[in-house]
Amino acid sequence: MKKKALFETTSDGLSSAVEFVQHSLEEIGINSKEAIKGTLVSEEAIGSLMSHSDGETNLSITVNHLFGDITVEMSTSGTEYSLSDDMASASLSMDDDIGPQTQETIQNIFLRSLAKDLKYRHRNGVNYIRVTLVKSKQAFLYKTIGCLLAAIFIGVLLSIFAPQSFNDILDDYVLSPVKTVYINILKMIVAPLVFFSIVSCISGFSNLSDLGKIGGRSIGLYFFTTLVAVAIGIFSFYLFKPGSEALSSAVTATAAKGAGASFSIKEMLINMAPSNFIKPFLNDDMPQLIVLAVLCGIATGLIGQYSAVLQSIFRSFNEMFMKIAGILIGFMPIAVFCSAASMILDLGVQTLISIMNMFATFLFGLVCMMVVYCILIIVLGRMSPIPFIRKYSPVMLQVFSIASSNAAIPINMSFCENKLGVDSKVYSLSIPLGSTLNMNGTCIQLAVFALALAKVYGVPVSGESLITMAILTIILSMGAPGMPGGGVICLSVLLEQLHVPTEAVTLVMGIGPILGMFLCMSNCLGDVVVATIVARQTNKLDLETYRSM
Repeated sequence: MKKKALFETTSDGLSSAVEFVQHSLEEIGINSKEAIKGTLVSEEAIGSLMSHSDGETNLSITVNHLFGDITVEMSTSGTEYSLSDDMASASLSMDDDIGPQTQETIQNIFLRSLAKDLKYRHRNGVNYIRVTLVKSKQAFLYKTIGCLLAAIFIGVLLSIFAPQSFNDILDDYVLSPVKTVYINILKMIVAPLVFFSIVSCISGFSNLSDLGKIGGRSIGLYFFTTLVAVAIGIFSFYLFKPGSEALSSAVTATAAKGAGASFSIKEMLINMAPSNFIKPFLNDDMPQLIVLAVLCGIATGLIGQYSAVLQSIFRSFNEMFMKIAGILIGFMPIAVFCSAASMILDLGVQTLISIMNMFATFLFGLVCMMVVYCILIIVLGRMSPIPFIRKYSPVMLQVFSIASSNAAIPINMSFCENKLGVDSKVYSLSIPLGSTLNMNGTCIQLAVFALALAKVYGVPVSGESLITMAILTIILSMGAPGMPGGGVICLSVLLEQLHVPTEAVTLVMGIGPILGMFLCMSNCLGDVVVATIVARQTNKLDLETYRSM
């Protein structure tokens, strides 16, 4: 909805303009309290503009209702003036008679006390004021969904009607670079954010037994949910039995696109101990970073008089990187559009359809895992999962588009603190641990696709092989990189152990971007669920915040 009108910069024009805003807000249907506040703040803003108007042009007012946000935009020609962006510098003198300057200061304070957001600018001799009266909690979700749907629509149209050469140029020089730059910048802050978050968390524990309680509960829950995820993946495959031998012909055509992958479980376990302080940051090695942060956190809390100083420094760095993450998240709709459009152009419609049965089985397993999470919140957390689901649903779309558990760490940590009321001592430890240890979505993916590809190539999987595969799946998932493509690397190792030709992984590489998005969504959901349950069990959850709308 958008309503626009012009008014004279006179007292009669002021009354008419205020009535216009009032009627527009009533038509939108906001509650009476918000309508009264909106009318009052609009009246003050209109009066502010008119008092600085040159009187040569009319006052323009536009009331917008878009994506749940309600804004009033006003503009008229006039001289530039200050709307006191920094109200901390305002000084009121009650000893003097109230003059024009004091009246303007009071007016500005009143404006900011009522408006959710108020912005002033002067350009080309025109003063503009934009007042946000109602800011929708779902506005960011709507924008992200809109960008996602637009990307899919445009991507399909280009795949069908545009020349392949044009699509390649568009993807190589526009879509992929934007997506890569955004992910790289987001990943840039992951290593320091994980390090400073864990150090700040652990150094704040006055009693190391509390640290062991939170860390032990988190790891125990992660291991339990991993076992459940493997069982769900195997169950989903034998329920639907996806995989057609006709798909094996597609491997030959795509084998040239695949890249060999090597993975050593022994090296993974050995390399968890860092041999260099800087190297884990340079390589974004999450296991090493966690070990390093735990050691530094424990040492910081034990060094006596210097502990308070170091804790303050670590907390400051943690807040800084959290703020950077918040800024980057604001650009996510653009990254979502480029990522989804690039995915459609790379895949091609036919390849996507040909393996849809495997993919549908995988999605069924993820849905089952989400049901398990809800049950855990009820049984272990002794809470209703409805507030959690309602609040985390928009965030699931955000982490879905990122497709990286590591890159989603700042999003999940911010959500735990601001929306769920989880204490920082819990989420600062549990969320980074989960980005490395909790790969439940990856477990389901490995089980479903390994068994389906074994069926495609006619490789039988006996009971003993199934148990071996389940154990290997758990180990691989815990060592899987928390970034796009990590699941494919693990799948190639699992296929080799099942004596399935490793070239079969090229089938999955085709839908790697889609898989990565769903895997990240499921894994991040599990991270936040575990953090919430552990906070509840250790009395570090603000139930009022958790249950709030």
